[in-house]
Amino acid sequence: MAVEVGSKAPDFTLNDYNRQPVTLSSFQGEKPVLLVFYPFAFSAICTGELCQLRDEFADYEGQGVQVLGVSVDTAFSLKVWAEQQGYQFPLLSDFWPHGEVAKAYGTFNEDAGMAVRGTFLIDKEGVVRYAEVNPPGQARDQQSWKKAVSELA
Repeated sequence: MAVEVGSKAPDFTLNDYNRQPVTLSSFQGEKPVLLVFYPFAFSAICTGELCQLRDEFADYEGQGVQVLGVSVDTAFSLKVWAEQQGYQFPLLSDFWPHGEVAKAYGTFNEDAGMAVRGTFLIDKEGVVRYAEVNPPGQARDQQSWKKAVSELA
């Protein structure tokens, strides 16, 4: 079951594509976080979604929102993908223990060994203000979480 709106976001520390630790709770009191789980780097739908985030990054940055992407890919593959696509936000590796953070958020598909498309907006206090989980193969409608971001201010 996915983390629900109004609940405290499960804290975690994952390495980014430079193998530097990123801890969710380190943003508390500082800025809200848009947490975007996706199945795999280099896949068509995921690339389209993250490129849209890249292209609209100034909108999130302008509202003080930290964007974090999370998948079960290795940090090495995430680094190559981020460099190829020019992503300006951290991509975090939930590779080992495999999918533990995705499991905590209710976005892990055990049969496929990957995260599904889960999106969570977490406010400055660490409370989930928006949550959506899409099944495999279904792209997200980013307008719904953009609306949630605009309502935080």
